[in-house]
Amino acid sequence: MHSNRVRVSGNPIWKSLKFDRFLKPFQGYGTPASLSPWSDASSLKKWPVTLHALLQSEDGDYWEAFGHYVSDAVGCVRVSEDASLGGSYSGVEPMGLLWSMRPIPGSKTGLRLRKKDVFKPTDVNISLYEGHLNEGFKDKHPLASVVAQRWYMAPEVQRVEVREKGLKGTLFIPPGPGPFPALLDLWGGGGGLVEYRSALLASRGYVSLSLQYIGLMGADGKPRNVGNDYFEAAFSVLKQHPQVCPDRVAMMGLSFGVSVILGMAAYSSMIKPKCVVCVSGSHVMPVNGSLADVFDEIKKNVKNTRFDEEQRIIWRDLLLPIPNDPSKKVEMGRIKCPVLLIVGEDDQNWPTSESAEDMKQMMKQAGNSHLLTILSYPETGHLIEPPYSPHIQASNFILQETRNKVVVLWGGHTVPHSRAQEDSWHKTLTFLEQHLYSSDTVASRSNL
Repeated sequence: MHSNRVRVSGNPIWKSLKFDRFLKPFQGYGTPASLSPWSDASSLKKWPVTLHALLQSEDGDYWEAFGHYVSDAVGCVRVSEDASLGGSYSGVEPMGLLWSMRPIPGSKTGLRLRKKDVFKPTDVNISLYEGHLNEGFKDKHPLASVVAQRWYMAPEVQRVEVREKGLKGTLFIPPGPGPFPALLDLWGGGGGLVEYRSALLASRGYVSLSLQYIGLMGADGKPRNVGNDYFEAAFSVLKQHPQVCPDRVAMMGLSFGVSVILGMAAYSSMIKPKCVVCVSGSHVMPVNGSLADVFDEIKKNVKNTRFDEEQRIIWRDLLLPIPNDPSKKVEMGRIKCPVLLIVGEDDQNWPTSESAEDMKQMMKQAGNSHLLTILSYPETGHLIEPPYSPHIQASNFILQETRNKVVVLWGGHTVPHSRAQEDSWHKTLTFLEQHLYSSDTVASRSNL
């Protein structure tokens, strides 16, 4: 009854698809949106099937997602049109096999899926099984399988390590002669050099410098704390690059990165960003202070640390209540460029909702509220990633000073959080294009 034929169609998010020896080749971009394992359509009825996605992370862990479907009268399932009846997601969800991924049963706790090597695609094995399955996939033989590749860097994007002026970063440059608008890309308190967002931004036509600023080591092998001059040097390197349009440089930050970029935008005489994007952050930091000052303020409130019933750390109260003392927070009235705030209303790590409201009131009183755009998402947590990344409600976290491992609660609920990631990414790209791209000053996007 069952043959090895498969039909595939889908949405333009994957760079390429590779099929095993059982499958019919498909040329072009797309997600597997239509699978049919039967060849004799004249004798078919509707069949219950399970679509299962499996990938192995660069840490060696396995992640999966699956949906229960019923085929149509010709034995076909189209995830762009048909509703999943259960599994790790339900409803019509063309990208459900990605955003609903979770570690397979028996995995270590506290995992987080993050891309490390942007030169290599992520291989996602998508298989079709008969019946509605919830477990035991490795012990079953699929009716059909396909390997789809998800890329984080477009062809011909350049990756350049930056070590000048004591910096540690990675520069991503779009193909073409330029000049291009640019971004300084800062991640959060976890430290390290995180590249995949910058690679994605470069694939969209922006020179992007991903900068490490926490967890650096000095020449003597001891931890190195950076001051404001470190970020000014990074901004200067980016601005002076021959393929960058120097008057169209923006900043983007997540969590601690937001504190940095708001402080720099308000007080630095050298950093004058064209616009800033703030994801899951706060303006609470001493006036004209440094990153070290922010840490010092947090330490004063360590008694406000809470734990949930699973002993996962909740840090959002460390900056609460939002201070009334103007010397304890960035003077938002000093900021002269457009600001995009992206807020998760269930953020358990940072008081982003309270901070956004206070920033709004400060800018209203200062007369520059026209520069502020707030995207606030219900039931959304702290880790607002690029679209279709799995929702991470809690994960392991290494404390920078002690190197102890803890589990931090980030917050959010899978479906609304995933919706927020997709919506905020598209609106971020629109915001950047609005404020950074102009046909008479930068390279034409038609060349990208």
